[in-house]
Amino acid sequence: MLRSMFSGVSGLRSHQTMMDVIGNNIANVNTVGYKAGTTVFQDLLSQAIRGAGVPDDSATGAGGTNPAQVGLGVTITGISNNFTQGASQLTGRATDLSIQGDGFFVVRDNGEQLYTRAGSLNFDALGRLTTADGSILQGWTADATGTINPNAAVGDLSMPLGQSTAPTVTGNVRLGGNLPADAAIGTEIVTSLTVYDMQGMPIDATFTFEKTGADAWTVTATMPDTTTQAPVTVGTANLVWDPTATPPAFNPAPSLTLSPTAATGSWAAGTIDVDFGAVGDATALRQFAGQSSVAALSQDGSALGTLQSFTIGGDGVVTGVFSNGRTRPIGQIALAGFSNASGLEKTGNSLYRASVNSGLPQIGQAGSGGRGTLSGSTLEMSNVDLAQEFTNLIIAQRGFQANSRVITASDELLQDLVNLKR
Repeated sequence: MLRSMFSGVSGLRSHQTMMDVIGNNIANVNTVGYKAGTTVFQDLLSQAIRGAGVPDDSATGAGGTNPAQVGLGVTITGISNNFTQGASQLTGRATDLSIQGDGFFVVRDNGEQLYTRAGSLNFDALGRLTTADGSILQGWTADATGTINPNAAVGDLSMPLGQSTAPTVTGNVRLGGNLPADAAIGTEIVTSLTVYDMQGMPIDATFTFEKTGADAWTVTATMPDTTTQAPVTVGTANLVWDPTATPPAFNPAPSLTLSPTAATGSWAAGTIDVDFGAVGDATALRQFAGQSSVAALSQDGSALGTLQSFTIGGDGVVTGVFSNGRTRPIGQIALAGFSNASGLEKTGNSLYRASVNSGLPQIGQAGSGGRGTLSGSTLEMSNVDLAQEFTNLIIAQRGFQANSRVITASDELLQDLVNLKR
């Protein structure tokens, strides 16, 4: 009877722990990235009343007998975490991230490397991405050219708004459109665009097309003298249109290279290649009767730019958008995978710590090595199933109630035993 009472007490303790786990799950039903816990029961040692009997295989022998054992109660063998994917909630915030698949964000908290599924991030005063509790997101910072080395050690990932990108000198210009075949000899058509020297200084490059004969043109490129503003010729080329070609085209193919002088900016020995488009290209330079549509289409230089915004790709690469229209990778978010995610130790604030049974963190790029991908402007919600939790709540309550009845019945049996003396 005492044994049954002790078994009932162990049942009360175990079901109370189950109630605690269920209560914690329900309390965290709206916690970002929370993973529900599950209580696992295990019976305690059993007392053998009778051992197993050996069967006698003789003609008159008896069969074997099974052992007779009485259990000594129940215990909690473990509380496992359910790491199934939680639903995604669209937030619209650029710094909100969710992991689609396995893996954890890597953060630094008071010098310790921890892990989390909660991707609600913010910038601190130093431009570093941090979690809601101030842990600093880890990753790799790109160099000045936008190159990222994912094999290097991870560090604090910062994206301070206002950081600059160096200017890019113009090396290529694209011209296109139609030169009117019915224009009179001596007609001039002018188009221009802004190019950039080595210091990022904007300079107007002007292209003047002059008709010199039937199906013949001359293009002259000029830039202004930085002191007198007088035009300085930096390149010229002859264009001859062949209307009998299939398809009609300039023959030979037009070629023009600009050689800016020191008087027109900081070019050093740099040149600018002019592309008139390939034969058959809808935007290539051509000559047909009709209205002129000659235009400078593009150039590849840029001025000094400052970071205005950023986007985060599924592989965790953070691409900065700069005021000069350029984009450049400025960092990449690291993810960590574990051989046994259930072996991680909870430290509070939705953070986990590696344990001896979780395995070492496998830190790398999102979308590789079994790690999931990132989804921007979304958060992973808790994976707590309220219907299941309320069902488990009833089961735990009934289990607690039944074990209390065992203690009550054992007490009544003891009372009857004491009453035998009367």
